[in-house]
Amino acid sequence: MIRIVLADDHTIVREGLKQLLVADGGLEVVGEADNGHDALARVRELDFDVLLLDMSMPGKSGIELIKQIHDERPKLRILILSMHEEHQYAVRAIRAGACGYLTKESASRQLVAAIKKVAAGGAFISSEVAEQLALGAMPGAESAPHEKLTDREFQVFRMIAEGMGVSDIAERLHLSVKTVSTHKANILHKLEVAGTGELIRYALAHRLVEGG
Repeated sequence: MIRIVLADDHTIVREGLKQLLVADGGLEVVGEADNGHDALARVRELDFDVLLLDMSMPGKSGIELIKQIHDERPKLRILILSMHEEHQYAVRAIRAGACGYLTKESASRQLVAAIKKVAAGGAFISSEVAEQLALGAMPGAESAPHEKLTDREFQVFRMIAEGMGVSDIAERLHLSVKTVSTHKANILHKLEVAGTGELIRYALAHRLVEGG
């Protein structure tokens, strides 16, 4: 029996995922979490095999949360569930310690197979993501401007592109407004864009936010 914890901030999503999982006799949901703090609590208190983790939840989430969980329980298998199809999200998640990456759009078709593969010690990633990981390991590999952002810069970039202001981002990430402003300045410089409008257009062009 593969024991699973579901971490997603939408109750209806968790209920839908549970229905998919319990339909398979070899899977058991032993815990749930609706934010990053609760996800960490389940990791620390429960004995289970696979963490099905939403990429975007209130509080600590995304790459930062993956890294902390992986540091605390390096043998725990982490399967990321995300709304983002762009391979950059998957590449960063795998590098942070995740074992697989699944989009919510494809979850109904691939979730059970992904969990079983990850639980057995394998990786569940698309051929495109595998190629990007291989290319990134090659000396002198060319990369898109957004791939040069740090994980924190990439997180702030995504939030700006989704329409959040500096103050809102600071509150969400528990950072100072000055720190977020510095990140924004670095992002604009690395992407070679002049302001928020161009940043959003860049994100849409590279399918890094919904609507691209």
